[in-house]
Amino acid sequence: MKRYKNLWDEFVSMENLELAAKKAVKSKKNKRVVQDFLNHKTELLQKLQSDLINSKFKTSQYNTFTIYEPKQRVIYRLPLYPDHVVHHALINIIGPIWQSTFIHDSYACIPGRGLHAASQRVMHFIRKYKYVLQCDIRKFFPSINHEVMFDIVKKKIGDARLLNVLHDVIFSVGGETNLPIGNLTSQWMGNVYLNEMDHFIKENLHARAYIRYCDDFLIFGDNKQELRKMEKFIRVFVSDKLKMVFSKANVYPVSRGVPFIGYRHYKKFILLRHYGAKKMFKRIYNIVKYHDRSEKSVGQMAAFHGWAKWCCAHHFKLNIFNQTRILYPTMTRFVRKKFFVNV
Repeated sequence: MKRYKNLWDEFVSMENLELAAKKAVKSKKNKRVVQDFLNHKTELLQKLQSDLINSKFKTSQYNTFTIYEPKQRVIYRLPLYPDHVVHHALINIIGPIWQSTFIHDSYACIPGRGLHAASQRVMHFIRKYKYVLQCDIRKFFPSINHEVMFDIVKKKIGDARLLNVLHDVIFSVGGETNLPIGNLTSQWMGNVYLNEMDHFIKENLHARAYIRYCDDFLIFGDNKQELRKMEKFIRVFVSDKLKMVFSKANVYPVSRGVPFIGYRHYKKFILLRHYGAKKMFKRIYNIVKYHDRSEKSVGQMAAFHGWAKWCCAHHFKLNIFNQTRILYPTMTRFVRKKFFVNV
């Protein structure tokens, strides 16, 4: 396996730090902390470059908060400078290296792939096979083992100084496990971690119809016993090699509908899953109720439209529109325009 050793100069170059800063502030320029950073960007990037070269960079103190939808999770937050800039600078350099190792049917947080590509791939497999094995990992990010993660990273990255920065990022939260949800690097490293499982499933178990989105994955086939046998091998690999456990592992006929990435997939159509539709309805109702026409709300409406247009959601959208028209008629035009309800 090829290891990349001469990455440091490119990583600490001012061109890379400038690009990282541009990505870090994208869509955030109205925030005061971002404006302060941009006003002193040149001096700050020069200082960051010096700190990196002289091994003075250390991950900042995390601020944490808890979210409860779709499930309870602790989110970790770092400051824009220097941490977000450093994370983007890292991914600028090592992201393409890692991406080259990913299998074709891994879809989460990979440029050029995403929810809808994954959904269409699931539909392709549903129409070919009778059964599906569906699994996911229990508390995926909190259970990522730091030592295992760093050993995996070292397989492809051989630059000692860059590894020191990556070591600091991986071990920054303390303890033996946990990759902080909220870091750009965590999104990528989560994929790198389960990429080990992807290759085991494809190369050792010879699964032809396999797809993964983050820690949720599916294997399709025509033989229930073969799928259950695969599940046992994968369970052992995940436990022994990755030090993780499944939260679920079920084999069932695809005719029941395959719940995956917020949709329920059938051979001839796709529906929104109940909890996703309920969450969307509640958020849109609150936007309308409080006459919220902010940039954030407009973006959410567009995102909801983008999510709903890939499935059979006409009656759901019509219901939202009709309730809006009756209860809050002054917002009817806003909903029609932003949610694209064709009535």
